[in-house]
Amino acid sequence: MSMDTAARLARSQIISSKAKQLFDKRAQIAQENFKERMHKACEKEMADLMARPPAPWDLWNAWYRYGVDAAQRSVLFWDTMRQRGNNYLQHLQQGQPPLLHFDYETVLDGRTFEQPVNYALLRILPPPGVQVDPKRRPYLIIDPRAGHGPGIGGFKDDSQVGVALREGHPVYFVIFFREPEPGQTLLDVSTAEQRFVRKLRELHPDSPKPVLVGNCQGGWATMMLAASDPDTAGPVVINGAPMSYWGGAWQEGEGDNPMRYAGGLLGGTWLASFTADLGNGVFDGAWLVQNFESLNPANSFWDKYYNLFANVDTEPPRFLEFERWWGGYFMMNREEIEWITRNLFVGNKLWSGETRSGSGKAFDLRDIKSPIILFASLGDNITPPQQAFNWVADVYGSTEEIKARGQVIVGLLHQDIGHLGIFVSGKVARKEHAQIVEVLKSIEMLPPGLYGMSIGERRGDDGRVEYDVEFHEHRLEDVSARLNRLQRADEKPFEAVAALSEFNQRAYQIFAQPLVQALSNERSAKLLREFHPLRVQHWAISDRNPWLWWLGPAAAAVKAQRQAADTNDLPHRSERLTSELISASLDYYRAMRDALRERLFFQVYGSLFCMYLADRPGAEQPVAAGVAEPREQAFVQEALAAIGEGGYGEAFARVSALLAHKGDVPLSRLVAKQDIARDHADYLPDLPPETWRRIRGEQEIIVSYEPDRAIATLPDLLTEAADRERLLTLLDRLMADPRVQRAKPTAEQRAILERIRGVLGGKPATRHRLAAARKA
Repeated sequence: MSMDTAARLARSQIISSKAKQLFDKRAQIAQENFKERMHKACEKEMADLMARPPAPWDLWNAWYRYGVDAAQRSVLFWDTMRQRGNNYLQHLQQGQPPLLHFDYETVLDGRTFEQPVNYALLRILPPPGVQVDPKRRPYLIIDPRAGHGPGIGGFKDDSQVGVALREGHPVYFVIFFREPEPGQTLLDVSTAEQRFVRKLRELHPDSPKPVLVGNCQGGWATMMLAASDPDTAGPVVINGAPMSYWGGAWQEGEGDNPMRYAGGLLGGTWLASFTADLGNGVFDGAWLVQNFESLNPANSFWDKYYNLFANVDTEPPRFLEFERWWGGYFMMNREEIEWITRNLFVGNKLWSGETRSGSGKAFDLRDIKSPIILFASLGDNITPPQQAFNWVADVYGSTEEIKARGQVIVGLLHQDIGHLGIFVSGKVARKEHAQIVEVLKSIEMLPPGLYGMSIGERRGDDGRVEYDVEFHEHRLEDVSARLNRLQRADEKPFEAVAALSEFNQRAYQIFAQPLVQALSNERSAKLLREFHPLRVQHWAISDRNPWLWWLGPAAAAVKAQRQAADTNDLPHRSERLTSELISASLDYYRAMRDALRERLFFQVYGSLFCMYLADRPGAEQPVAAGVAEPREQAFVQEALAAIGEGGYGEAFARVSALLAHKGDVPLSRLVAKQDIARDHADYLPDLPPETWRRIRGEQEIIVSYEPDRAIATLPDLLTEAADRERLLTLLDRLMADPRVQRAKPTAEQRAILERIRGVLGGKPATRHRLAAARKA
């Protein structure tokens, strides 16, 4: 029943009122945070000096020494900025090659394909002392194409590339060049990446399927690749990857995730098309980088530069290394950026099956057969956990569907690392990424379902840090409810954004685009790119600027007579206090700006949704409405209907589900399972891993809902006497295995085991029979 106008207006008024209340709460929190930071800064820097004020002569000397030190640091600071500009120009002249820490060789160059793309497949060459086994599972790492150039996944020794190499895996890297090939689309890129994966299978025919690692926007590209060619793809690891772009954390905390509102506040996707048209059909990635910088003005405009100024004797190498990557701006075709904005940023269509591959087949993420590992962070305001995880609920809908499809999905959540830290932090690489590499084979042993991965730290006997990994099984419905405080009702206004965006896009294409394209040419596009503010800040402070001829010699003279300063005196403390005041003020500005944008977004688009879209059928339901009764789901009913169908593989999977440990699964138990499976391989069904997981998931559903019938119908699955004897012998051998005995099977498991023996015609296990099994 549709809402009448009065009801719509009333609902719109409620939304406006809630948005105002939330804004007031955020403003209060921002003010409290500002006051708290300044109080702590004053207490830290000035408390002891106020208690023991320096003598006037000492104070005069301190300010004199500080003046000399500040002048020297200023010269060294600006010389470092000059080096940054020189590095930028040098990198530009070299064609902006990938900034990888490791040597590499090109395996395939997409620019030579029948449909050229500006992508290439590299083989990473192991550094001296590192041995790589070509029979081990290869890793394919796909970096994000989000304004910057490639290399972030192998930026340093402690990186995704580094940890995989040290484990002996062959590592390959997908890079892209600065300029896109004429006419290339993202579907062409996906096709080229499929060719890269097939090449890996050719190069490593005796190894398991390759691991596909996608970083940030490379994550959804990796998921598209795995869904379009599931038979060649191995496990998928996506790090900080936005998959559900409407998701966020609309809550009364320190702030929301402001990037999800950008599309609506800018009027939709038309602005990306307009920018690409100004670039003569090429979109400048510097605009994407500028969006990232605007998220944290304190760091972009002050903190990183003050940190360099304050530590100018030691900080320049790290600063220059990172800025070399951060200052590399890459391009996209108009078709590519429009596909991204219309299907992902605003349309949010990847998980819905509305996007299609080059063959015309819809991308269905449920087609992925290999385990999927999702790594996200609570401290990431570019890809919050909701955007990394919500697609699972959208695609699968229920825990039972995940199991029925034989899928294993593992989530790993960091507590505070920022977006870039997921990829470049050495600490994250040594811990999270290293453990993902180490336990990936164990993840393939997990029964179908949704798991959380936790990594505990402890000190070994030698004093070094060691890690303990556990997997905790969860229900999808519970995880979705915990991540989405408002049951995703706050995503409804984004439907209005999508609708308005389509209208604005069409209006731009009809009324403005022909004129913009007629006025644009390659010369004007190059001029606009060259004078983009982010580029100007690099080349303007470089040796290209003749007014800075003196900076290099002056810096050399300063280094020759540089003297260490007392950083605990009053002037240096005053400097740090001033810096903290500036940083806190910028953070306060950011908090108020983001709160205002959030309020404006929900007032505008919340009202639009209520007035024009809320009366559509199903519009008032949450974005991912949960099923009323799990047992009534089609997947459960299909599994229960087939309770008496199958063979030895289904019987073994059912017995495994009946005897499975519930709750947390430590890594040590999975490793033991691998050893046990290898020792008893003759009695196990010979099935591909993806087939085994699907069968195991179906049988687990049967066991969960009909445990008694699951046991009673086992004989229907084992019609041959040889199969029954084979399964009984396997059970006896397992019970006699010391590794199983150390696990201490519970009384319930032993009782189930005797019931299984009973229905299969086996006698209760005796000491003599167990002894014979040990000898066998």
